Amino acid sequence: MSANLTKLEQHLATRSYVEGMPPTTVTSPPRLTSSSSRPFLTPPDAAANPAVARWYKHIQSYAAERVKAERVAAYNAKKANKPKTIAKSVVTLEVKPWDDETDMAALEESVRSIEQDGLVWGSSKLVAIGYGIKKLQITLVIEDEKVSLDELQEKVAEFEDYVQSSDVAAMQKL
Repeated sequence: MSANLTKLEQHLATRSYVEGMPPTTVTSPPRLTSSSSRPFLTPPDAAANPAVARWYKHIQSYAAERVKAERVAAYNAKKANKPKTIAKSVVTLEVKPWDDETDMAALEESVRSIEQDGLVWGSSKLVAIGYGIKKLQITLVIEDEKVSLDELQEKVAEFEDYVQSSDVAAMQKL
């Protein structure tokens, strides 16, 4: 057994760390040397040097925790820099008029006059529903976080002169 390892064994017999209370860079195993003046590459023999072996195992657990903490921090930093995806939906809205005398061009113009952040109006067409009455079927794209379909339907219903009711005919997530 070398003199350095013997001194370390005697020192650690009454202490948990080489210096101070919490582990520091001075106490990390690579800085301390074994009998051949090289860093500890393998754990010390627990039978010959129980205090040194206990200290080595204890310090290695701190090193593992430090590595884990660094990896978690790097992962969180990478995740924070990643742009968030914006949830969007394609909606087909059906707007039904009061009767066959309702001006469908004015109805569509009124509906399209609703402007809101996260709302994009698309194509539209008139679909016959019977007795000469046609409904407006209009496609729109919404950002789910910014636009509520319930609120949008309430805004459409405010055009009382033209709109009897509105329904969501189809909805698909993008």
